[in-house]
Order: sequence, then structure tokens, then C-alpha cells
Amino acid sequence: MPDHSVEISNVRRWSMLVCSLVAAMTTTCATAGVAYVIPELHRAHGLSLSSAATLAAIPTIGLTLTIIAWGAALDRFGERRVLSVSLLITLAGTIATMVASAHGASFTVLAAGLLVGGLGSGAANGASGRIVVGWFPARQRGTAMGIRQMAQPLGVAVCALTMPVLADRSGLTAAFAVPVAVTAVGLLAVLVGVIDPPIQRGAATGRAANPYRRASFLQRVHAVSVLLVIPQSMLWTFVPAWLIVGHGWSPLSAGVLVTVTQVIGALGRIVAGRISDVVGSRMRPIRGIAIAAAAGTGLLALTDWLGSPLAAAIMVVATVSAVADNGLAFTAIAEFAGSSWSGRALGVQNTSQYITTAASTPVFGALIEFAGYPAAFAASALAPLLAIPLVPKDHPATEESVT
Repeated sequence: MPDHSVEISNVRRWSMLVCSLVAAMTTTCATAGVAYVIPELHRAHGLSLSSAATLAAIPTIGLTLTIIAWGAALDRFGERRVLSVSLLITLAGTIATMVASAHGASFTVLAAGLLVGGLGSGAANGASGRIVVGWFPARQRGTAMGIRQMAQPLGVAVCALTMPVLADRSGLTAAFAVPVAVTAVGLLAVLVGVIDPPIQRGAATGRAANPYRRASFLQRVHAVSVLLVIPQSMLWTFVPAWLIVGHGWSPLSAGVLVTVTQVIGALGRIVAGRISDVVGSRMRPIRGIAIAAAAGTGLLALTDWLGSPLAAAIMVVATVSAVADNGLAFTAIAEFAGSSWSGRALGVQNTSQYITTAASTPVFGALIEFAGYPAAFAASALAPLLAIPLVPKDHPATEESVT
């Protein structure tokens, strides 16, 4: 575990957490933001829906290609330097995309800028995980990581509330300014607020034991997280269309409900983290979340199949349940892997989840077209059901860290 002989004030510790949260929001805005301008790309720029969707996927492809490498760099060189380089690359990519849009550039040029932004955006997740474990005492880590894990839903909310409106009223270039602004703020937050946490003595030499060889704990946590991300990504991707096309909601009403759901989900991650700190376990709350996600998504399938007016409310419950585990898994992985391996381990965690999301999304799209939304909701409920028996017991190394 980290060497806690280096001390900082409590105010500095929590302000650093906020800085790492803002830095992590850049990943979401740089990779997910394009999805919110698909209508404008299709309507005003003549791209087919499939071409626009392909463009939206390019930043995530870049992120997936490099996230483990960024994790290895974090393990070797520390948070501040690697985050600074990462966010500078992301900033360059987002600016290039905005400038290319302003000049009416081709699909290929836009794709190149988006790819660069994605390639640079992979360090923030692993770095913030190391910051939480390195600077927070064990009794606060679950709560702190829950707060840090608000970055993804908050980033989605920022993009959802700004980019479609800007694209519709002021054009694509104005919408692409949002990821630029968020990345610039994230870079400033890193430069002003982030300090490399103390590391385990001897870890910098790179000779620390490979945690994947000590036990199957990390492998099982990765597997559980992959299964739990399936309903999460399915709901995030298809709920807007389900509300608008399937139930006749207006785009504004659907957007408001999705944004409110994201905020509740973000708060749910904090609650889950706090519970894990209180009970002294990361895995027991994850098992409960898997049960809740399976039940919630299954109930959503049933209520939608019956045409119940409660389906929208059940969707909120199912979505919040599906996202609540992320911070707990991150905390457990970082605690078990230690300061010399946590960057790589968190990189593996993120890569496996991104690949699963990319692979499962078209499958669910085809299932919806063939059998309807209730069938897709029911199928996604099977994933957390399968995850329940795979949740490992708290490993002694992490159990000691918690208690």
C-alpha cells in the first residue's frame, strides 16, 4: 500500500479530488460528445445516420487503443506529468476538430481530430483512481471514489444539455467548442491542484509482484464489471429512442428525464461508496447492486411489455442500479493492485468495459429491431444475474485496506 508518511491537509485532499473529477470529465466529453450532434451531422451536413454514428465511435476507438498504455505510464511516471501530457493531446484533438468543422472539412479530417482527442483521453480514469487510494485513508476511499466516479454521468449531462442545443442554434462548430472548454478546464485543474501521491516503497523500481498472479481477485472483479456494464450501456444508449420513438415523448422531455437520471446515478455512486466504507467491504455492496440491477432491468422489461405507465419510473431505478458499482470496483482494484500496478489494472478494467460496450450495442440494436424493447431489456437483465455468483469475497489485502 502507499506510503502515508507524506501528509497533506484535508482541504487539499478533497480539492484534489475535485480536480481529478474535472479531469476525468474531459474523457467523457471528448469521447461521448459527438453522439449528441448526430442529428446535426445528418440534417445539416448530409451524413447518413450510419456515417454519423461511425464518426461518433471514433474517439472511443482511440481511447480503447491507448488506455492500458496510459495506465502503464502512470505507474512509471506519476499522475501530474502523465495527466498533463494526456490532456494536452486531448485539447489538441478537440481544437483540431472544432477548427476543421469551422472550415467545413471532410469526414476524414473530422475523424482525424476526433481520433487524436480519443487517443489522448485515457489517462484521467486511472490517474484519479490512484489519487483516491494514494491520498485518502481507507475509511474514506469508497466515498471519495464514488464522488470521482460522478465524472462520467456529469460529463454526459453537460454534453446532453449543451451540444444538441448549440448544434441546432449555432452550428456544429459551436457544439464542438464544449469538449474544448471542458478539456481546457480539466488541464488547468491538473496543473493547479494535482500532486503525485506517495507510492509504495520500492514500487518505482517496477519490481513489484504482478497482482494478477497472486490470486483471481482482479480477474473476477473485471468479469463482474464487464457483465454489469452491459445493462448500463444498453440503457444509456437506447433509452432516449425508447422514450421518443417508443412512447412519444418530446426530445426536450426525454432529455430532461435522461439528465435527471444521470444526476441521480451520480449521487448513487457516492451512496454506494459510503456504504462500502461503513460496512468495511467493497464486494458485498457490489453483490447487492448486481441483484438490484438484475431485478430493476427485469422489471423494466415486464412493465414495458405490459404497457404500464410506471415503466419510465422503473427505468430510472434500473439505470441508477446499473451504474452504482463503478466506484466500488475501481476502489477495490486500486487497493488490491497497489501503487505500482493500479494504473495498468484500471486500464484493463476500462478497456474491457469499453470493448464490451462497443460489441453489445449493435447486438441490442438488432434485437430491438427484431423483437422490441421489452426483449432487449430482458436480455440485458441476464448479465447482472450472471454476475452475482462471480462476485469474489473481499480479498484479505483489500479487506485490510478497508478496515
